[in-house]
Amino acid sequence: MFMGEHQHSIDDKGRMIIPAKFREDLGPRFVVTRGLDQCLFVYPMDEWKVLETKLKSLPLMKSDARAFTRFFFSGATECELDKQGRVNLPNNLVEHAKLTKECVVIGVSNRVEIWSKDVWENYFQQSEESFNEIAEKLVDFQIDL
Repeated sequence: MFMGEHQHSIDDKGRMIIPAKFREDLGPRFVVTRGLDQCLFVYPMDEWKVLETKLKSLPLMKSDARAFTRFFFSGATECELDKQGRVNLPNNLVEHAKLTKECVVIGVSNRVEIWSKDVWENYFQQSEESFNEIAEKLVDFQIDL
């Protein structure tokens, strides 16, 4: 399981260090694709295959399903880490997530997300303000936090 928040930087060639605690669970090869909320999603191959199966089952006749599937798969690329633990992100993904110098890498259960530091801070601030409301809408059982 992926969890935690880590500050990293991306160089001019699109290379970024993946936190050491995420590397083993990602495995030697993994998939990076456009994520929602202007970030990148990073999936270990086994999780990618589960997601791929779910997306393949979406109804082809629904325009929203076709659009989402196109968006998601057209941005996907199989990656691996170099000897320094860096991933080389393609330009189209760097541009999608507005990655410049400072980035935030977060663990989100079955995936890793890569965010521009500025975009993450704005998103986090807005979400934090409504966290209680979101929790009330989504959680059907009592959790003592």
